[in-house]
Amino acid sequence: MDAEISTEEVHELVESDADARIVDIRPQAQFDRGHIPGSVNIPFHALPQRVSELDDAEHVVTVCPLGKSSVQAARLIDSYEGVPSDARVESMAGGLDDWDHELRSADDAESDAPF
Repeated sequence: MDAEISTEEVHELVESDADARIVDIRPQAQFDRGHIPGSVNIPFHALPQRVSELDDAEHVVTVCPLGKSSVQAARLIDSYEGVPSDARVESMAGGLDDWDHELRSADDAESDAPF
C-alpha cells in the first residue's frame, strides 16, 4: 500500500476522469444506497476471490465508511501478485463519512445516505 489519499484528492480523480479504479468495499446493499460516481463494488469479504478483477489497474483507491477497513483492503490488493508492481494502491482517508460530494445510488440518482 502506498499511502492514504484524501477525499478531496479522490474527488479530483473522479472529476478529471483519471485512470483510477475506486473500489468500494462495503456490502452491496450499502453501495446501492450511495457510492462515489464511477466506483466499483467489491465487498471486503469477497475481495480475496475477486482481486483478480484489478489485474490491469495502475491506480487503485479503496473506500469504506470510516477509512479503517479500506486500509486493510489496500494492503491485500497491494500484496496480490496480479496487480502491477508499480501500481499505486491507496486507501481513502476518513472514508465516506468525510466525503462531502455527491453520491450515486443504484438507480443513478443523487443520494446523501452512504450507509
